[in-house]
Amino acid sequence: MKRPIRVLIAKVGLDGHDRGAKVIASFLRDAGMEVIYTGLRQTPEMVVNAALQEDVDAIGVSILSGAHMTVFPKIMTLMKEKGMNDVLLTGGGIIPDADMKKLNEQGVGQLFPPGTDTKVIVDYITDYVKTHRNF
Repeated sequence: MKRPIRVLIAKVGLDGHDRGAKVIASFLRDAGMEVIYTGLRQTPEMVVNAALQEDVDAIGVSILSGAHMTVFPKIMTLMKEKGMNDVLLTGGGIIPDADMKKLNEQGVGQLFPPGTDTKVIVDYITDYVKTHRNF
């Protein structure tokens, strides 16, 4: 029997608003995924270490603080250093379209603005994992 898809949901930095992250975590659980929520005020190092320890298939970062152009590249670098090349890094929040495009070009997965249909997020993670993680 195959194990469920495992997703780590993280809030990085000083951003104290986690309602969106908790809503997404709930929808992912309802879709049959195992979700690990790190809580508030995590560092990129804490996120990557937790993802490694939990053997996750995807990391979802919720960011509203405007630090996305620092946070996502730092997490990507740490993931590469740890050999997590097949783990999806995705997320959402208040991220301008031009920045989303730059982050995608750097290897970050699809990023989702507020109001995205949760089925789109569930399908995206599921499809990525089936394609890249040997499910």
